[in-house]
Amino acid sequence: MLHPMNTEALDDGTLRRWGVLVVEDDSRARAFFEASVQRSPRLFWLGSAGTVQEALGWLARTTTIPDVLLVDLGMPDGTGLDVIRDAVARFPGCEPLVVSVFGDEENVLASIEAGAVGYIHKDAAPEDIAQTIVEMKAGASPISPMIARRVLAKYRSLQSASILGLSAAAPEAAFDESERGLLSAREHEVLTLIARGFSYAEIARLKGLSVHTVQTHIKNLYGKLAVHSKSEAVFEATRLGLLPHPG
Repeated sequence: MLHPMNTEALDDGTLRRWGVLVVEDDSRARAFFEASVQRSPRLFWLGSAGTVQEALGWLARTTTIPDVLLVDLGMPDGTGLDVIRDAVARFPGCEPLVVSVFGDEENVLASIEAGAVGYIHKDAAPEDIAQTIVEMKAGASPISPMIARRVLAKYRSLQSASILGLSAAAPEAAFDESERGLLSAREHEVLTLIARGFSYAEIARLKGLSVHTVQTHIKNLYGKLAVHSKSEAVFEATRLGLLPHPG
């Protein structure tokens, strides 16, 4: 349920107070964030939403520009990424901060591409989230150390793979036909749709499969390609000649 909006935006006409909108389906987490924001003299509480549609509706109706969007990714009716995209499109000055249980490189990079300026894992969330928000508004880009390490490792692995690919005289010639038959026909179909940006649910709908079956195919092809995410799977399959090179 959306909480009433506090319209106070300035403190004594001098210090700017930043308005915070929270998008989080867990009521305990919402209460925790609200208490932290309400204690801060530099922040004020705009409200909270427990679903993507509720958040999008708030953004469409509001007359107060949110300075900060504190958002979870895993929502009951979709993904917080859609809220991030809508918020920054409507209000370019809004700065989204993700607080999520998802710590994989794919979600982190997707959040950054959508417009997030910080990413905190829920297991490493600070006791005073308000202080993190104030620091972000001062120019910081908060990110949990464990997530930063994973993103850096991902970057290094992609960079190394790119260097190795450039140094090979004829990379595609290095793989025989057995490698081209590495994936089953169904796994190849699923991988092709992943590369085109389709979600698990969309792939299941297109192929007449259950989401569980799609996830099983993805798990199998991850194992065969020795990867751990969609982006790694597409990269490795392209390198092996199982997918066409972009462009």
